[in-house]
Amino acid sequence: MKNICVYGASSASIDKVYLDAAYELGRLIAERGYGLVFGAGDTGVMGACARGAHDAQGRVIGVLPIFMAEVPDISYQDCDELIVTETMRERKRKLEELSFAYVAAPGGIGTFEEFFEILTLKQLQRHEKALVVLNTQDYYRPLLTLLENCVKQHFAADSMLSLYGVASTPTEAVAYVETYQHQALPAWNHGRST
Repeated sequence: MKNICVYGASSASIDKVYLDAAYELGRLIAERGYGLVFGAGDTGVMGACARGAHDAQGRVIGVLPIFMAEVPDISYQDCDELIVTETMRERKRKLEELSFAYVAAPGGIGTFEEFFEILTLKQLQRHEKALVVLNTQDYYRPLLTLLENCVKQHFAADSMLSLYGVASTPTEAVAYVETYQHQALPAWNHGRST
């Protein structure tokens, strides 16, 4: 079974519209026959996505570092498989290894870090996997504008903007993953803008 990794918030204080979209994303992932790989959180976008996948009889794999696993009530207890790593860095590597595609759902600084790491690895041609931003309620508009400005100001090549997709809905996000075809980039040019 192929797995889709979803990065997203653990905050229990976010607006319900984000939780509903995350639940729908998890449901669609399962209904389309994919497993869900996520950061194993019980609350926020992470928990909602896992519940959506499970409610559609999907397989859910959680990955979290040991210092989080030791905190009561932090992890989603119904994971079909729970992988505990030594460090956050190992957690990110395991999320990457287990997945054939990545969805950055709304989240905070941890989600930003995960998105930027997987984007950077793709720019450096360390993987050729689909990466899509789930832009629920236009949450990611400031980040997308920042990336566009990065190119405009010549801090990155134009091709960087083709490394990820943007979806307004969970349906669009899953469709992006399913129709994604990797396009070869110019040879890595040591950061020179082209």
